[in-house]
Amino acid sequence: MRALVLREPGVLGVETVMLAAPARGEVRVRIAAAGVCRSDMHLAEGGLGAGRWPVVLGHEGAGVIDAIGEGVRGLSIGDHVALTMVAPCGLCDPCRRGERTLCEPAGRRSLAGMMADGMSRLTAGDGVVLQHGFGVACFAQYAVLDAAAVVEIPRQLPLWQAALLGCGALTAFGAISHAARVGIGDRVCVVGCGGVGLQAVAAARLAGAAQIIAVDVSERKLEAARRLGATDGVLAGDPDPAGRVRALTGGGVDHALEVVGSPATMRLAWDAIRPGGTAVVVGLARVGVEVSLPAIEFLSEKRIIGSYYASADPPSALRGLAELAGAGRLPLADVVSHRIELDGIPEAFERMRRGEGSRSVVMIDPQLADQP
Repeated sequence: MRALVLREPGVLGVETVMLAAPARGEVRVRIAAAGVCRSDMHLAEGGLGAGRWPVVLGHEGAGVIDAIGEGVRGLSIGDHVALTMVAPCGLCDPCRRGERTLCEPAGRRSLAGMMADGMSRLTAGDGVVLQHGFGVACFAQYAVLDAAAVVEIPRQLPLWQAALLGCGALTAFGAISHAARVGIGDRVCVVGCGGVGLQAVAAARLAGAAQIIAVDVSERKLEAARRLGATDGVLAGDPDPAGRVRALTGGGVDHALEVVGSPATMRLAWDAIRPGGTAVVVGLARVGVEVSLPAIEFLSEKRIIGSYYASADPPSALRGLAELAGAGRLPLADVVSHRIELDGIPEAFERMRRGEGSRSVVMIDPQLADQP
């Protein structure tokens, strides 16, 4: 099959690779479409630590099951599915505490890029064993995954839109509902209006936020945020964007979501919240990046917390989002700026670096991806 392979940081391209059949407890998915996430770019640049290549990239995708390994229950060939990069074991300490995105076995598998048995199903044409990017590896025509990492979705949902469920939508809606716990009448600021940030704006609107302030370097992205429910837009290039947010709210927002992953935007989110407010860091930072905050302001009971991949049970949350999307209540298509081919991913990374566009979707199997 064709797949996007990262040989080492900065060295990537479409190659022909071999994919083994699914083992016990696994399924094979014919990939229809995949979203291009900033996490993929960080991995491609080597920003997430050493030893994570060679690898087939991609972790946000959807498709149709076309093969099933032994022992799989509740899934059938032909099912339309979205993919999740965290399949909780339900038995480790974090899972038992209800912190299922922090599942220890799932985290180890994702970091190693291997399946549950410690082996890869991917081999390059030159015989080199390839890792499964974030445990998914869906920048490819097919992917083999643990059965717990695929979630059946409504068939009326086009698969190119469903591809966005497994990371962008899940991360954003989880950060709003589970980490920030936005309630009716709350004031919210979203810093960074790419694919995840725009979903966070939509999620805040559905949660009943009275005021939603979008912050971004691009006026075009701010307009997109307004279409999804933002009441105000602030350019990050203004002399004091956090001051503008405080002025618009009369003292600061209740919740600020940072969806970029840089020290500057994390500090902006902190400066935008009111005393007693909460800044939620959603954006993935590169290894080694640090942020500093004015310690005196902890006396005002401001909080800063992290949110990883919905801060909930990913498969369960994904099922709920799929139902919302199938009912037409989740604006997945509205956050897509580019539909591209597999070899267009490097240029999608370049757009991210330039701050252009929102979400790019790779139409790996265009005919399948467009089918409701």
